Amino acid sequence: MNKDGHVLNAALLAIGLGLILTVDIAISAERLFTAGVTAKPSPSDEIQTSIDFAAQLGRSVLAFSLPIILGALFPDVDTAFGRHRKTLHNLPVLLLFILFPPVFGNLQFVWIGVATHYLLDVVGSKRGIALFYPLSASEYDLPIGVATSSRWTTSVTLIVTAGELAVLFIIHTYIIALDTAPMVVNEAVVSVLMS
Repeated sequence: MNKDGHVLNAALLAIGLGLILTVDIAISAERLFTAGVTAKPSPSDEIQTSIDFAAQLGRSVLAFSLPIILGALFPDVDTAFGRHRKTLHNLPVLLLFILFPPVFGNLQFVWIGVATHYLLDVVGSKRGIALFYPLSASEYDLPIGVATSSRWTTSVTLIVTAGELAVLFIIHTYIIALDTAPMVVNEAVVSVLMS
């Protein structure tokens, strides 16, 4: 996938994740109040109007945009050193980005950009990436990949992005809330280190 495809993918993911979290906030506050679990939220905490919704959506998109776009562009730094699609395009590097935020407390969404970069390079290119580098230099791809200069590049990017948003929605809704995941992992890491 080319750089434009990675930036388009990251920008659309930031908007999509912002929308998922904003809708979740709006629904959760109302659901908890209706169930009698919480008192009526103060007007400043509640999404009551379309302006409140738009403001919350803007905050959520901004929170995701920079780290996801940075993460989406980071793996291609290996074009300046090392071996492209090997040095920074592998699972050990992704694991470092997943573990970094809980330990150091920032950049909590960069891993999403890095992971989607890998997915686009595996699904949306003919070459693939070396997922297990430096243990193995074998490159993995899918036979449906397109050349980076193909007229289908944007279409493949949009399809992959829609699939990623569906998966991230399922993760956020049914497995672990993405906006609280780093705190949960951080607490788990601290409890393991303390015991």
